[in-house]
Amino acid sequence: MRMATFRELHHTTAPLPLPNAWDVGSALAFATAGFPAVGTTSFGIAASAGLPDGGRSSKAVTTALVAQLCRLPVHVTADIEDGYSDDPAEVAELVAQLAALGVAGVNLEDSTAGHLIDPAAFADKVAAVKRRSPAVFINARVDNIWFGEQATVDAVLLRAGLYADAGADGIFVPGLVAPEDIQIVTAGIGLPVNVLVHPSLTVAELGDLGVRRVSSGSLPYRAAIDAAVNVVTALRDGKQAPAATPYWEMQSRLLSFSQPLTH
Repeated sequence: MRMATFRELHHTTAPLPLPNAWDVGSALAFATAGFPAVGTTSFGIAASAGLPDGGRSSKAVTTALVAQLCRLPVHVTADIEDGYSDDPAEVAELVAQLAALGVAGVNLEDSTAGHLIDPAAFADKVAAVKRRSPAVFINARVDNIWFGEQATVDAVLLRAGLYADAGADGIFVPGLVAPEDIQIVTAGIGLPVNVLVHPSLTVAELGDLGVRRVSSGSLPYRAAIDAAVNVVTALRDGKQAPAATPYWEMQSRLLSFSQPLTH
């Protein structure tokens, strides 16, 4: 059976649940679990490298990880923050390099250092990327609500419209959680809308509100850190060690992944 394209995964009867990996091991686990696409998390990648999120800190580690993940039999989309540059041509060059590795999509955000940038300047980035790499799915992130700046639905829709006109393929609105706001945004944007997972709404409920993609973001990384602490705390406190995926199963995945590609 033909594998659905990454773009097609945004136009099915149910939203695309997108797990976000921070290393090869987590991506392998997500692929093994049957997810057709895997994203990266800038927070998880930066934290694993001992760096704070944002501030263009994750460029080198993200690029290196994407080069590895594109060997997996799933679609890969990369979180590249603001493109790590103010220059649209430099952002377009980076995405072209990632496309050459096999990346299917990128997340590109309209904020830098925790603050919104001029929407026209961000639209220029989107347009430059689309001209250079037309096949790459550009998920344009609108950060009004995430950073609490101009945090209204009308402001989100205004920015999203500019990015859609510039060539964005999807719109990502992190922090959007109120059902009535989600419904207004999805109805007002002619592109697939992506939101972050939230405990108040299931993926199915988000789908009923018009959402087409639900990203896990840094939640799996943060939950994994919590789980690791809970394991060793239980051991320290004399409790029984919890069950986990066997060492040999994970080792087998890594051995298979490390084999040279054959054509």
